[in-house]
Amino acid sequence: MPVPHPADAQRVDSLYREHHGWLQQWLRRRLGSSSDAADLAQDTFLRVLGKPQVLADLREPRAWLTRIAQGLVVDKVRRDEVERACLEAISHLPMPEVISPEARMLLVEALATIDAMLEGLGAKPREAFLMSRLDDLGYAEIAQRMGVSLSSVEKYMAAAIRHCYLMRQAWQSR
Repeated sequence: MPVPHPADAQRVDSLYREHHGWLQQWLRRRLGSSSDAADLAQDTFLRVLGKPQVLADLREPRAWLTRIAQGLVVDKVRRDEVERACLEAISHLPMPEVISPEARMLLVEALATIDAMLEGLGAKPREAFLMSRLDDLGYAEIAQRMGVSLSSVEKYMAAAIRHCYLMRQAWQSR
């Protein structure tokens, strides 16, 4: 992250001093956890550091901080759901196949990223994309399993790939 301009650093410092405690309380009420609230408050201000151009004209700082924090809350809830599902699936593995805590963390992170990337994608394009990428199926086999035409699978895959590309572009511009 580039070093902020001194005026921007002063604005961030002032914003932090004036609103960090309030934001943490707001998050605590929504999450029911002091430690999660503290983490997400810090993450919110890390995002603020990446947007110094907004600070000069900021009129409603709490509304802006709330919007950033709410997005982080949604990401956390989604990640927690993916983690629960992953841990549930892992709990059914036979003992020799149980994975290490580090590998489990990497798996959960990868699954959470995939889930977030596919958010907003229709059910059929999502299903086709996952069959292609996770099950390594060809389009003809996907069409057969889904009970659709090959051209439908091609359209689903094009939509999924376009969606993932646009999501990646949006994440890079954050």
